[in-house]
Amino acid sequence: MSMLDRTVPPIIRPIEHFSIDHPEVRMMRNGMPLRIIRVGDEDVIRFDLLIHGGQWNQRMPLQAMFTNRMLREGTRTLTSATIAEKLDYYGAWLDLSSSVNYGFVTLYSLGKYFPQTIEILASMIKEPTFPEKELNIVTDVNRQQYLVNCQRVEVLARKQLNRSLFGTAHPLGKYAEKEDYDRITSQDLQDFYQTYYHSDNCSAYVSGKVTDEVLRCIEEHFGNQAWGNTASVTTAASHLPATDKRKRVFIEKEDALQSSLKMGAFSLDRNHPDYLKFRILVTLFGGYFGSRLMSNIREDKGYTYGIGAGVVSYPDTGIFVISTEAANEYIEPLIKEVYHEMDRLCEERVPKEELEMVRNYMLGDMCRSYESAFSLADAWIFIETAGLDEQFFDRAVEAIRDINEEEIRTLACKHFCKENLIEVIAGKKM
Repeated sequence: MSMLDRTVPPIIRPIEHFSIDHPEVRMMRNGMPLRIIRVGDEDVIRFDLLIHGGQWNQRMPLQAMFTNRMLREGTRTLTSATIAEKLDYYGAWLDLSSSVNYGFVTLYSLGKYFPQTIEILASMIKEPTFPEKELNIVTDVNRQQYLVNCQRVEVLARKQLNRSLFGTAHPLGKYAEKEDYDRITSQDLQDFYQTYYHSDNCSAYVSGKVTDEVLRCIEEHFGNQAWGNTASVTTAASHLPATDKRKRVFIEKEDALQSSLKMGAFSLDRNHPDYLKFRILVTLFGGYFGSRLMSNIREDKGYTYGIGAGVVSYPDTGIFVISTEAANEYIEPLIKEVYHEMDRLCEERVPKEELEMVRNYMLGDMCRSYESAFSLADAWIFIETAGLDEQFFDRAVEAIRDINEEEIRTLACKHFCKENLIEVIAGKKM
């Protein structure tokens, strides 16, 4: 019997074929789209309802988030306790969240109990009451979390970076303050709900072991007829950023054991022709464990346990962000090394072996990310909420396969603009 030689790494084989299953699209009777992903043999169903309205659309802080969060706190026919007990009895799990421009309601249910759990969900979506007593409890819990976050240097730096880039009047630079938790009322949530939560402003996804009975239940509760205030007209307001002219912003936190550093600048949106290849450059620079920033600043210099870079996408724009935490005395030399690695990528060609490593990492990560029914649902929800076309993933794979060393250098020279980066430091003054 031959022994495995563990000193020899396994052979890296290129991915010859990569594709993502497309969902079946069905328009329900009321005009609401339903995307169906039939993958898997386990008797588990995930149902997603997307509401086109989020932080971008609210007229006051917390309005979008609390409207979504309070759906589970009582309806005309169910109390919050009854909702929790029934979902627990049927082994279901509910996730409520909101983003810049969407609200999300996600139900995980055993297939055999889906008729019961979707009925509970329909009551939550169609007839919530936003009771004041439960709202007071939710605001108290969230207020305490806000006060805790106000002590974290990472949160202070992240919020300040967005304020510096967008300005405090912009939805992406405006954050809730302590008094906002006292100001929000049940009527504010009702107003947001009446405007955005209706069948003409929603779409749905169902994934897993989807049967005809599952589809019938979805049609019965969400697709047979219009629901909500469909007469409401929603418009997306336009907001221009008011960028801070300061190169560096310092937030003092006297008792901080270490400082948080955020460096950011406006970058490419997902529809820019350079976006997909720029994303590869950013991954090589600071987007995975073997990146330039990790190799230099963590492994070589020992300034931090971790440092990363990425592109954060928002409606019509993107932000290139570098993020880390380190001991206060290392912040200045750390910033110097970040700029040094940006210069290297502009001046030198990336070794072929390094680019091949990034290529394999990104392709492998895509394969891992889209192998199950629920991850496929996440993929297609991303496509819808980002306003992308169905060929986006094909173009992403093509970009990873086709990019070369000279393109990396050209992209770095074109889009790594050090002078545009705002440096935000939250921590103890040295």
